[in-house]
Amino acid sequence: MNPYYAAACQTDFPAPLDRSEIGARTARMCEIVEQTVTGYEPFFDVRLLTFPEFAHSVPIYDNVAELRDKLAVEVPNEHTDAYARLTKQYGCWIQTGTFIEIDPQYPEFLFNTTVLIGPNGVISKYRKVNPWIPWEVHASPHDVPGYSADPFPVADTELGHLGVAICYDWLFPETIRQIAFNGAEVIIRVSAYMDPWGTQEPMDWWTLINRTRALENTAYVVASNQGASFANYPPFSWPGGSMVVDYDGRILAQADPGPGEKVVVAPINIAAQRAERERRQGHDFRSHLRSEVHPYLTSNYLDRAGPDLSIESNKKRILVAKEKLK
Repeated sequence: MNPYYAAACQTDFPAPLDRSEIGARTARMCEIVEQTVTGYEPFFDVRLLTFPEFAHSVPIYDNVAELRDKLAVEVPNEHTDAYARLTKQYGCWIQTGTFIEIDPQYPEFLFNTTVLIGPNGVISKYRKVNPWIPWEVHASPHDVPGYSADPFPVADTELGHLGVAICYDWLFPETIRQIAFNGAEVIIRVSAYMDPWGTQEPMDWWTLINRTRALENTAYVVASNQGASFANYPPFSWPGGSMVVDYDGRILAQADPGPGEKVVVAPINIAAQRAERERRQGHDFRSHLRSEVHPYLTSNYLDRAGPDLSIESNKKRILVAKEKLK
């Protein structure tokens, strides 16, 4: 498999109030795709492009009813069709920013959803498994009785095995490890990670978590973060810092901290990664895992949520979970 380049793209849009605003964001991200692929063409092939969480829509409302009325869309849609035309034209893959999704199969629930699109169209759909509670009031696949899809899809592509998780998912090692055990070689982070936990000391959780998840799973990480100012997403500012990390936790490229549109590119060498995974006896954390010695995973702490989520109901669920920890 030939090496290729991945582009971690970040955006700086105001929070949309209505789904009618999504089209302008899609158009700008299509421009970023074209500018990146064609601009770097004399130097190398950019084959994978990733975008941040909330790039299309934000759970800006505090209840499911308003989100459904003003922002929710079905996925795929006309926006993913626009990306599909580009992937076919340029032979690339796009991991989209997220949508607030409504699915006729689960009409009572809303999801925070990203899709992977390749030259043949939509390849896989990922719904955020760990919403950022209490503030996010969309559902997790965990909350839906009889949920039939794999919550952790991994796509087998000519770029390698691609997985993805959204923002707060990355604070749960179990989520990213499951994606790795499902075969992912490149794990994409679609994120809106805010200050003060972002890219700067004394926290810098963004860099710390991205590097840790890469090395503990011997996986590349391509991480796109929002680069939006406080005025666009009050009460938070979003520090960007989009980055690419190799399977040993080395930072291959990173955008300077601070708001604004930025794109960073770095090489992905799946053949070298596969050789390392095959060769290693030491520091091969997947084959060394003693799963049965960790019984905490057999217990559930956060109860399932019903479809009518709210900030207050999230807070109550958290309190119940804290009681189980005592």
